[in-house]
Amino acid sequence: MSRRLRLLFTALAVAALLWLLFATAERALALAQRFLALPAWLQWTLGSVLAVFAAAGLMVLWWLLRPRRRRSVPAPDRGSLELRIDRLRERGADTGTLASELGELDRRRASARIYVALFGEISTGKSSLIRALAPHARVASDARGGTTREVGHYDGQLPDGRTLVLADVPGSRESGGEAHETLAREEALRAHAVVYLCAGDLNRSQADELHWLADFGKPLLLVLNKADQWTPAEREQLLGRLRQHSRGIASAVLAISAGGSERYQRQLADGSTESVDRQRKPAIEPLLQALGRLTAPGAEGLEDLREHAVLAGLHERTGALEIQTRADEAQRIVRKYARRAIVGALAAIAPGSDLVIQGVLAAGLTRALAGLYGVKVSDVQIEDFVQQARLTLRTGSSIVLAVAGNALKAFPGLGTLGGGVLHAFAYALIFDSMGRALAASLAERHTLDQHDAGARLKELLTDTDGTRLRQLASLTMEAVRERDSAG
Repeated sequence: MSRRLRLLFTALAVAALLWLLFATAERALALAQRFLALPAWLQWTLGSVLAVFAAAGLMVLWWLLRPRRRRSVPAPDRGSLELRIDRLRERGADTGTLASELGELDRRRASARIYVALFGEISTGKSSLIRALAPHARVASDARGGTTREVGHYDGQLPDGRTLVLADVPGSRESGGEAHETLAREEALRAHAVVYLCAGDLNRSQADELHWLADFGKPLLLVLNKADQWTPAEREQLLGRLRQHSRGIASAVLAISAGGSERYQRQLADGSTESVDRQRKPAIEPLLQALGRLTAPGAEGLEDLREHAVLAGLHERTGALEIQTRADEAQRIVRKYARRAIVGALAAIAPGSDLVIQGVLAAGLTRALAGLYGVKVSDVQIEDFVQQARLTLRTGSSIVLAVAGNALKAFPGLGTLGGGVLHAFAYALIFDSMGRALAASLAERHTLDQHDAGARLKELLTDTDGTRLRQLASLTMEAVRERDSAG
């Protein structure tokens, strides 16, 4: 497009805008004249209504544009949490780590020491910063990154003489380091405050970590390390972006240089080069001042926030263990009823008698799983679900038998034991599928949703997962051997 044509379009756009403004002003003046010509009482009435609508509009606009308050991860009271942990222990769950977490909470409270966790991705200079804050600590460091494999605690000192316990945690985003990342997050929750270290602008993962820490209410400093790598203008630009990312999250955003070693190439007299390691002098005064302000309330003043974070984290971990424990119990129930179905199919002597046996077992399986997930179901609901499951099995019986037959071929000797064994294995597949489908639906829906459970059942009946079929084949073989030995 030529310059003359662009100027023409611009002139037309300006003219259209001016015409629109003129028309709007003319219409507003006409409305004002008509309003002033109205009786006084009607002016007051219409004015009041317009004022109400204007106020409502402003309130809606404020609600849409107002800064959103950060959600806080809920934390239960300690008594209810301990009760849940006790119940899990009684059900056979491993609650040792949960109980030790409560013990650590008490131990740190009694010590009255302030704990500060250094958190961030690998190779951001956490170990170097520990050395700068605690010069006499022995901290391992490696240029490849990811050196820290466990949580280490070191005593550091603020300019006012107060002592901090510095926690060096494993770096996040480490290859194959999910367990190390869990250690880091748990230690961050135990600390009174967190120093989040970065070596540049934040990526999506780092921003998510910051929001995660903020959701737990952690007092937080966002620290740009290795600041001597940028010019003053570049550094200020980076700090501006970090402040934007952490608005409402970090108590302060600052730049430091933790020092540490660096490797560079030195030119020798003969023209060759050699790699040389040298130490950089740390410059961490802004961090020391910010830590002094952040920890000014002391351990007692920061304890409530720390306890909330620990209990909130335990609440999530306990909930995850409750879900896993219930799922394990559901699997045991399903296996028990699948075995009973196998035995019933092998023992059936009269035509159709196995259908009566399996109907009773299906109702028992449904009632047991509903009780496990705390879902109240009536006999009518159970009967309806069993009838729907029967309809599904009638339409899919050929598929079930085909899956069962193919699975038995993988077990030499088992597939040649006759149609009775195939019949029993088919029922094992049916009850395993029904139980898994019902358990998954109850866990997600918290009600007996027949349509959802039925859809899941159809999928599982055609599932040819080798591990599950091998387990069911082994279960069938055990029942056959017990029958043969008893006979």
